[in-house]
Amino acid sequence: MGWAIALHGGAGDIPVNIPAERREPREAALRRILQIGVSALTAKCSPLDVVELVVRELENCPHFNAGKGSVLTMNGTVEMEACIMDGNSKKCGAVSGVTTVVNPISLARQIMEKTPHIYLAFDGAEAFAREQGLETVDKSHFITPENIERLKQAKEANRVQQDYTQPIKPEDPNELDGDSKLGTVGCVAVDGLGNLAAATSTGGLVNKMAGRIGDTPIIGAGTYANKFCAVSATGRGEAIIRETVAREVAAVMEYKGLGLKEAAAYIVDEVTPKGTTGLVAVSPTGEVAMPFNTTGMFRACATEDGFMEVAIWKDK
Repeated sequence: MGWAIALHGGAGDIPVNIPAERREPREAALRRILQIGVSALTAKCSPLDVVELVVRELENCPHFNAGKGSVLTMNGTVEMEACIMDGNSKKCGAVSGVTTVVNPISLARQIMEKTPHIYLAFDGAEAFAREQGLETVDKSHFITPENIERLKQAKEANRVQQDYTQPIKPEDPNELDGDSKLGTVGCVAVDGLGNLAAATSTGGLVNKMAGRIGDTPIIGAGTYANKFCAVSATGRGEAIIRETVAREVAAVMEYKGLGLKEAAAYIVDEVTPKGTTGLVAVSPTGEVAMPFNTTGMFRACATEDGFMEVAIWKDK
């Protein structure tokens, strides 16, 4: 057994010719934040602390669709959601519809630890964040010029816009109804004792309806951890919810006796529709899986034996 960590910055139709100014900052952020997670694990921080720390860093990075980089609803507002889960106890916390909380993942953890509930949303979640003294800012803090432009493109095309998809014309015959935004962030970690944790955070869909809730905060869909694995998913939220993706990986391991990589590959390749899903996962023995059935997935991982990877597309 040994520690391991994996993180993602979204899966989807990431073109191989994605402009360098969009690709390189994301890759650099993944490398930097991966090292933060590795340092925390080697300093014997708990996996729960590690995944919260890593996702906070990803939320603070404007290049990903979470926290500071969250995409905009059709009303031009931000509605963020997040989830965190501990594998040993199955304790978990989730939040949706927050507009002023700097780090929704930390609010999710406070919900897990300081309330009798699992999931809070909208005004109630905002009030609880203030009650707990979490950092809040004006709503304008989250609205970046890039996301204003994305919303404009999506409205012109009359569609829900994918984060990494190039702009399309409204009359494009290949328009996909209900496409998810991509760029959700997540982290999974395991320590040398086999303790597991998962965390995921997102801004949702570009041009989504106000009040829409995706897979990220739904236990067993976008986020799950138990004694078999920890999973954080990304992609088209509606598809991930329908297939309860994160829980299914754990279930296949438990009931079919598959290893992590085989279980994760089975769910991504055989269960979820092509072009909808990616995930990162770790097992108690330090195994890592990062499968996706989309064009690419911004991802990174490291293990105690010295393996480290930052990648976007599949190996040739």
